[in-house]
Amino acid sequence: MADTFVNVIRLNKNGPTSLVQQLTAQMRKMIVSRQLPEGFALPSSRQLANALQISRNTVTATIDQLTAEGFLVTSQGRRPTVAAAFTRPKSSRAIGSRQHSRPANLSLWASHICADGWPPQNEKRPLPFRPGVSDERLFPHDIWARCLRRASRAQSALSDRALNHPPLRTALRNHLATHRGTRSDAERIFVVPTAQTGFALIAKLIVNPGDLCWVESPGYGGAIAALNATGAKIKGIPLDRQGLVLAPRQPAPKLIFTTPAHQNPTGRLMSIGRRLDLIRFAAANDAWIIEDDYDGEYHYEGNPIPSLQGLDENNRTFYVGTFSKSTCADIRLGYVIVPPTLVDVFGKAQRHFGALAPRYMQIALAEFMRDGHYLAHVRRTRRIYHARRDCLADAVERHLPELLSVEIPAGGMQLVAWINSAADDTATSICLQNAGITTRAISPMFSCGARRDGLFLGFAGWNEREIEKTVRKMANAIG
Repeated sequence: MADTFVNVIRLNKNGPTSLVQQLTAQMRKMIVSRQLPEGFALPSSRQLANALQISRNTVTATIDQLTAEGFLVTSQGRRPTVAAAFTRPKSSRAIGSRQHSRPANLSLWASHICADGWPPQNEKRPLPFRPGVSDERLFPHDIWARCLRRASRAQSALSDRALNHPPLRTALRNHLATHRGTRSDAERIFVVPTAQTGFALIAKLIVNPGDLCWVESPGYGGAIAALNATGAKIKGIPLDRQGLVLAPRQPAPKLIFTTPAHQNPTGRLMSIGRRLDLIRFAAANDAWIIEDDYDGEYHYEGNPIPSLQGLDENNRTFYVGTFSKSTCADIRLGYVIVPPTLVDVFGKAQRHFGALAPRYMQIALAEFMRDGHYLAHVRRTRRIYHARRDCLADAVERHLPELLSVEIPAGGMQLVAWINSAADDTATSICLQNAGITTRAISPMFSCGARRDGLFLGFAGWNEREIEKTVRKMANAIG
């Protein structure tokens, strides 16, 4: 055994790591894998040094290290032996190998988020036409970098350590009141790491397992995942051209989720009449509303209709937004306007879950908004994205007229192209993915009634030349 043990060891005297590190790692691995069994006595340090043709100091340092880690046992006058605590049954695998065991005993919450498949993993550079992607080439990175540098220097000197930076709350209140028609005190605005964080916090506050919640069908997967995680009973509500179709004769929900500015995914704008009906319905049935201001900064046809939150005098509406679409993906801060009766408990929930945005980011964003850079960027990109929407719609109509019909949205950063044939949208999306084109199938976003096949196509992140080139590529792949 001793001879075999010595013959297995391979040391590289010219390697990047020291001989002590190499010998320690190899002996540790042999002990854990049971190549050196419990109680095995190592050769003496002199014998081991001679056999490996290394210094005795190297061997002594290795033995000292493995003894300190508990892999070896040493005593005066005896050779080091392998400790019992680090041997495994013969059937076990070595460290680093994949262990196959029974599934973990997950909580109901964890089971729900695993089953939902949300959010989709997007770890690579976005390809056309991934929805929800802005064109970061248009963002004023130099100005933002200066704001970040000043914020980093200033934050340590600030006496105010509020979790929600007051100047950013004030800037948001002023911007949203002017451009989105909201009504709120600055203290009702909470800054969170993402809009999804806001949905999850609201769901935790309002929804108990088994509570009925309404969502739009087709609708936004992130909100459905947040509600599902609470154990809510989800009911999809169909849409018409004016938005969510109310169902007064059905059991009243505890919570209603809606995207009235530009419905996700269809891009439809909820009419003012339907908004007022929804507010009255919520008040009459003691229901809460989550208004997701999805792509609300980008409206291309006429003037935007005031937000639900601004129209809701009953204060039953949460208003949720994000900067990740209107700026760039790295600025993922979201915000929630909370009804006045829930401000204290929302603040406690935010602290409890650690749903806190970095303070330097909040300071930088407050300056970015205060000095007019944010509004200037939104106005510029609104013109550009409007042209890109028209470009994508026109290109699809020219190159894929028989397969796809575009529903042109009044705003937003993406559109739906409905499939005219019997083709399956999921299979079509996979086919396009293999061709290097990212789309999202619409049919899985339906949660009630008959499903319709279509593709969700983002247009904001790519210029007209890139859009034209990609649509031609689409036509070659599926046309």
